[in-house]
Amino acid sequence: MEIKHNDNGEKGAFYIEVNGKSVAEMTYVWAGTDRIIIDHTGVGEILKGKGAGKLMLAEAVKFARSKGIKIVPLCPFAKSVFDKTPEYNDVL
Repeated sequence: MEIKHNDNGEKGAFYIEVNGKSVAEMTYVWAGTDRIIIDHTGVGEILKGKGAGKLMLAEAVKFARSKGIKIVPLCPFAKSVFDKTPEYNDVL
């Protein structure tokens, strides 16, 4: 699964396309210049149970590390993965 990313400086998303159509996305908003707030994760039926959400979160963590920023996981899915993945604590 290829994770794509867009960011307009105010908000952004990590997403997965199948046949040119977005079927999974994790959205965020910027909170200042040093933090993003993940506010939603949605995965379509075609990818349910295939780890798409975790892959998108891994990309978000990689993005945060590369930018030296923190993540606030307001989305319940993202929060649950952070709670179970101590190696992501450096971006909290």
